Amino acid sequence: MPGRDKGSGQVRIIGGVWRRRLLPVPALPGLRPSPDRVRETLFNWLAPRLSGARCLDLFAGSGALGFEALSRGAAATTFVERDPRAAAVLTASARTLAASGADIVQGEALEVLATLPRAAFDIIFLDPPYASDLVLEALTGALGHGILAPGGWFYLETQGPARPDLPPTLRWHKSARAGAVAFGLAEPIEDLP
Repeated sequence: MPGRDKGSGQVRIIGGVWRRRLLPVPALPGLRPSPDRVRETLFNWLAPRLSGARCLDLFAGSGALGFEALSRGAAATTFVERDPRAAAVLTASARTLAASGADIVQGEALEVLATLPRAAFDIIFLDPPYASDLVLEALTGALGHGILAPGGWFYLETQGPARPDLPPTLRWHKSARAGAVAFGLAEPIEDLP
């Protein structure tokens, strides 16, 4: 799997206070952490905005995105994971790292999304299993429930030749490709100067 240490069932935190720490990755269908190269680019983009940020890792899986955000100065990350085994591994990782800003929620992403408070998150990571078409459904749900704070960003990651089309209320702030992965940051158009 891309982004994993070969054969180890682990993914490495790239930067911040937990730099080089390894997170366990349970062997579950569809679970694949974002590749290192993608995370490095993403967190370089996010660097000016991470300090004190409130993050949502909606399809948490290994927790690589959410723990990377906490490692680099985010105040809090809510991890949502449907598989109870993966959620248990996230809880263990948060305990091992003494990640006081980590909140693990076990449940279906779209159902949990509907229960989250308005304007609660500065950065929302949307990185569902590549074989699903959940990225746009989750994006639409997050917009509909108004959980993105003013000035916040969405992170979208998909597999395929092109980044997904955005709803008309969003625009791409930055985007890139790494191998078969398309990824980028999107922002609401009404928040633009």
